[in-house]
Amino acid sequence: MLVTGHAGFIGFHTAKALLERGDKVIGFDSLNSHYDTRLKRERLSMLDEIAKATGSKYHTVRADLCDSTQLHECLETYKVQRVIHLAGQTDKFLSQDKPAECVHNNINSFVSLLEACRHFKIHHLTYASSHAVYGAGFQKPMSERDSANHPQRLDAATQRACELMAHSYSHLFNLPTTGLRFFSVYGPWGRPDSVLFAFTKRILEGKPIQIYNDGRNTRDYTYISDLVEAVLRASDTPAEPNPVWLVEAPDQATSNAPWRILNVGNSLPVSIEELIAALEHALDKTAMKEYITGPILEKSQSCADVSALQLATQFRPVTPLAQGIAEFAAWYRMYHQV
Repeated sequence: MLVTGHAGFIGFHTAKALLERGDKVIGFDSLNSHYDTRLKRERLSMLDEIAKATGSKYHTVRADLCDSTQLHECLETYKVQRVIHLAGQTDKFLSQDKPAECVHNNINSFVSLLEACRHFKIHHLTYASSHAVYGAGFQKPMSERDSANHPQRLDAATQRACELMAHSYSHLFNLPTTGLRFFSVYGPWGRPDSVLFAFTKRILEGKPIQIYNDGRNTRDYTYISDLVEAVLRASDTPAEPNPVWLVEAPDQATSNAPWRILNVGNSLPVSIEELIAALEHALDKTAMKEYITGPILEKSQSCADVSALQLATQFRPVTPLAQGIAEFAAWYRMYHQV
């Protein structure tokens, strides 16, 4: 199994789960500096330790996915049969500041990967997308069958483009592909630029936290272990053509090619106020709050319809917010010694 972005938050946990169940894992990561690489290197050290403890075969390649020579050499050397693609740039503000970099990291790298998968006849490509592709035109709960043609952010637009390019390769080359639209993933070893990290740090330091739009924004928070279980189950069941798909009335989530889209979320919208309350309980500290008007990118609501995921994998995320936040808070205190 090739896991791209295995030094990242989701990639690390996915590679860890694969090693723990005995899979051969090849990690492919450029170790970019979008955030502190120290955390990434510590994740990689943990993967080394897990591989030694479990006896699972584990190899790493440090390279850019756009380097087709390195990528092809990796797939050929390790006889890769399946790919889980979790590399990419998902920082909404960074995508605004550096749009060309966002396109390189998300679109160019994905085209390179699709070409490699086609060339080496990969059995199944599973890749990360995002609920952000729904943009402004969504209905709650968000269904894969809803329109995703009006994303509001550049990173979301690139992810939608990747979904469509995957369909082209599924149609033209019979490459099975599954796109997973993740909803607000959190948990231990998470991204230090996330809202959960920022809130936890400021609560423990006794500093006020800024809350946008009166705390009414809601997100569908998905605990990392649930998300990884969904990723593995989706990867283990390759996409197949939908036998009842009609050109006259096309299903947005499937195709007459081996292509599909699945939401991965907890199906429970949580307000920022509820998130803070869970953090206060887990940290046993009261937050100082400062309410401000947020930028347009911070006006958000999300809730996943995961009926398609459950039908395809016999699984849906179940971890309650209080439990997930408690586990994150315990890890944060341990990691930062606070």
